[in-house]
Amino acid sequence: MTDNAPGNSPGNSPGNSPGSPLGRGTPRKAAIAAWIGSALEYYDFFIYGSAAALIFGRVFFDDSDPATATLQSLASFGVAYAARPVGAFFLGHVGDRFGRKKIMVFTLVLMGLSTFLIGCLPTRDQIGGAAPVLLVLLRIMQGLSAAGEQASANSMTLEHSPADRRGYFTSFTLNGTQFGQILATFAFIPVAALPEEQLLTWGWRVPFWLSVAVAVAGWIIRRRLEETPAFEEEVAAGTVPRMPLAVLFRDHWSSVLRVVCAALIATVSTIFTVWALNYATSDEIGLDNATMLWVGVAANAVALVAIPLWARLSDRIGRKPVFLIGAVGSPIMIFAYLAAINSGSYPLVFLVGILTLGVVYSASNGIWPALYGEMFSTRVRLSGMAIGTQIGFAIAGFAVASAAGIVSPDGWLGLQGWTGVGVFTAILCAISAVAVATARETYRVPTEELGRTPAPAPAR
Repeated sequence: MTDNAPGNSPGNSPGNSPGSPLGRGTPRKAAIAAWIGSALEYYDFFIYGSAAALIFGRVFFDDSDPATATLQSLASFGVAYAARPVGAFFLGHVGDRFGRKKIMVFTLVLMGLSTFLIGCLPTRDQIGGAAPVLLVLLRIMQGLSAAGEQASANSMTLEHSPADRRGYFTSFTLNGTQFGQILATFAFIPVAALPEEQLLTWGWRVPFWLSVAVAVAGWIIRRRLEETPAFEEEVAAGTVPRMPLAVLFRDHWSSVLRVVCAALIATVSTIFTVWALNYATSDEIGLDNATMLWVGVAANAVALVAIPLWARLSDRIGRKPVFLIGAVGSPIMIFAYLAAINSGSYPLVFLVGILTLGVVYSASNGIWPALYGEMFSTRVRLSGMAIGTQIGFAIAGFAVASAAGIVSPDGWLGLQGWTGVGVFTAILCAISAVAVATARETYRVPTEELGRTPAPAPAR
């Protein structure tokens, strides 16, 4: 990874005029900071998903009715997604008003603290109904942190990047997120192999306690990162809005709505990593906990390679065609993955799981940081991305609880069983695909022109 595309020095990269602050970006440094910070932050966020699928139903909720306890546990996973839009409004305002760096540091500290405290919580057997209440409160803190993490890291990297490689450099934020999932899964593989008594008493807590190291490492890395040239130019020109949200909803409301719909593609990830894991290891299917966790590791390892490759392709042919490969292909692959789980064949589960999450979904997942960020101007980029994505992600987060309702005996909205979950996922992916298919293509738009209404073509 190099700071500038071959032949493009900072002063002459497309969209960056000589002498402009936009020409002094350090994309390599920003991408590394985004990658490492996202990996550390989303390690914290995703260990909760594994614990919700495997542990929390028996530790924090009333397990006299296992089905209800599982549903409540999975719903607690979705609570963070409900908190994320709230955090996005506040953190987006701060990030567009005072800079991206402050948000990047704050979110890591908040995530590390809340995750560590989850590992310290007493169980339901120890303090009764207060245990799940405290768990949900700390999960909300995780959600508030995650609300500003990706938007600030994406904005930081996009604004440091040469215009013709924005897709590639911004993809490292999502690449770090995938690595964070790998770390989270690795943390739970030895935990899941513990005898049940040790697993339910102290074993599940260890991955949460490790978040102290996460917070310290992230703080050291991100506090040394420089503010973006694009934001510094806004400050120097005195054009930073005092009320970014007012500007956002006055001038960019349609882009916010488009990002909300496009972000529903994240349903594929939450269904794969949380609901399918719980379903596969349930008494009905009976697949091994540790083996299913390895499926996630393998799929995310492949995604580490696939994401930057898809992003490079988007820098050549455009954001829209690459995103649509993932948006159309992912629901098809989810059907295949759930069918593989029902077959009970581990080789088939591994193969289809890797193709689903590691390859096909990565087409959308790897390029949305550039696609969404390019819909907004520097003045409102962080708030626009944060609010749009977090509302969409909130819906995707609660898709896990909706899926649990679909496979219940009564079904949900006429859907039932794992095929109903596949249909539900496909519907949300279709909304995402339409939102992107009707968007403006921006991969060749100069950085300083992003978020502006294109001039009408001259009459002939």
